Amino acid sequence: MAPQDAPKLIEQAVRGFLDEVPALKQLKLVVRVDLQGRGDVQQFRLQMPEVQVKREIAADARVAVQMRRDFFNLMVEHGAKVADWRDAYEDGRLKVSGVDQYLRLIANVVERQEERNRTRRARR
Repeated sequence: MAPQDAPKLIEQAVRGFLDEVPALKQLKLVVRVDLQGRGDVQQFRLQMPEVQVKREIAADARVAVQMRRDFFNLMVEHGAKVADWRDAYEDGRLKVSGVDQYLRLIANVVERQEERNRTRRARR
């Protein structure tokens, strides 16, 4: 993938994540996304709720996300779901840091959505 494709891939990943966890769609947040490639780190600024991605330093970011570029590309190409992103986080392939209140809020909302999904499947 070319470096100019990264903003489109980030937007695609975020929109897929928000489709699965609609409660986060109105969250106002700036996220720094660091994709580590061969010998360099590409930084992107993700602004929500508009889901605008730009290749620039996000000095006002409240949350930072770091992962290897090749792994990120694979996740997006294979249509990663929320559970896949959570597994990547638990395995240490995806690193998240930032303001604790935002991190807890996002974790709680995702956890509740996954619980609702499990409950819906159990009823069927």
